[in-house]
Amino acid sequence: MTAGEPGAVQDGSSKGGLRAALGGLTTRGRSFLAAGVAAAVCAYVLGQGDLLRVGLLLAVLPLVCVVVLYRTRYRVTGTRRLSPSRVPAGAEARVHLRMDNVSRLPTGLLMLQDRVPYVLGPRPRFVLDRVEAGGRREVSYRVRSDLRGRYPLGPLQLRLNDPFGMCELTRSFSAYDTLVVVPRTVPLPPLRLAGEASGYGDGRQRSLALAGEDDIIPRGYRHGDDLRRVHWRSTARYGELMVRREEQPQRARCTVLLDTRQVAYAGAGPDSAFEWAVSGAASALVHMLERGFAVRLLTDDGNAVPGEGSDGFAGSTQESADSAGLMLDTLAVVGHSDGGGLSRAHDVLRGSNEGLLIAFFGDLDEEQTSVAARMRQRAGAGVAFVLDSARWTGDSSPADQAAAGRAEERLRQLREAGWTAVPVPPGAELPALWQLAGQLRADTESAGNGGQTGFPGGWS
Repeated sequence: MTAGEPGAVQDGSSKGGLRAALGGLTTRGRSFLAAGVAAAVCAYVLGQGDLLRVGLLLAVLPLVCVVVLYRTRYRVTGTRRLSPSRVPAGAEARVHLRMDNVSRLPTGLLMLQDRVPYVLGPRPRFVLDRVEAGGRREVSYRVRSDLRGRYPLGPLQLRLNDPFGMCELTRSFSAYDTLVVVPRTVPLPPLRLAGEASGYGDGRQRSLALAGEDDIIPRGYRHGDDLRRVHWRSTARYGELMVRREEQPQRARCTVLLDTRQVAYAGAGPDSAFEWAVSGAASALVHMLERGFAVRLLTDDGNAVPGEGSDGFAGSTQESADSAGLMLDTLAVVGHSDGGGLSRAHDVLRGSNEGLLIAFFGDLDEEQTSVAARMRQRAGAGVAFVLDSARWTGDSSPADQAAAGRAEERLRQLREAGWTAVPVPPGAELPALWQLAGQLRADTESAGNGGQTGFPGGWS
């Protein structure tokens, strides 16, 4: 990710700019100016000509430095490059800065500084002694944040100093970059349950492009195609070599549902229940994409990502890569919703065969448990990770203990509705819970619960 802006390191010639330059006097420059004025006043009172000349010298020197520095015309370009531009929380990114002197004169002493939010670390500063005409200087620094989000970097600033240290002026570029800190993701164990298959595995529903001689949808010949697939009738019609399309496997679908209701979570910070749910959703969607599924991210307010196409799922492998970045960028800035229910997310799940539904729920009351139970009916299978705020906050009051009992009742209701519901204790590791969910699902299948032997799309 690169941003650059060439420009002259000076303000124009307006009187306002000159007044601003006078405001750039350093402590040394102000001291010289004050001493010069004091000496001139004393010389006038005492009638000492030599003292007057000394006073004028002291007063004029900082003013001359201001004018010279203000009229200095350096033409430099600045370039910033992030490596990488998207990092998980807690990881470091390196920012590379490059300054090019495009003028015919060498520069003087330059101080380079970049503006960064305080959560990324201290403001970086670099001193460039001298950049020859046509020369360049490259420096770099590291940034790190434990909090997800989008953070602007820039604009880049240059500080100019005169040789005597009397004046210091700051010039800024206008370009800036954005560092995206996405939630942490953890690798999940691949699970295969009885009767299931992976995203492209055997047993998948296939759409055949070649259903018969009258239903052929040919395409142009490509280097390496088998000549036995040449369709001569279409070749004669179009005047170029045409071949039959191969059968295309239909990708299994998976929806990752994230409950963002503010009333469903208590506490804040990197170790809060809500941040665990966001990180869990990111890990689940990345894992399912790697397994070959078409994945979408759905929140309780009904917003679906990527949301492209008629069904809202990504299609090709390239679209999956782009969609993964889009969903992670969405999770980087997702916050609490003001809505109090899951009904809008339920309305998005219109189809009767939505494949796998993986949900991360906060606290559920009786009404929202009923809505979640109806969601399960619109999916081939459902896995729910339920977080209890009372346990995450560490409170042990009688009211919270009663709330914990109600949470157990909600889990039972979800399981009766067909969910594989897993409670999430404080500090739990998602891979272990993922493995536990697979075991619970396998036990349910082996016991013949509901007479199901798997679901279209599988869970791996």
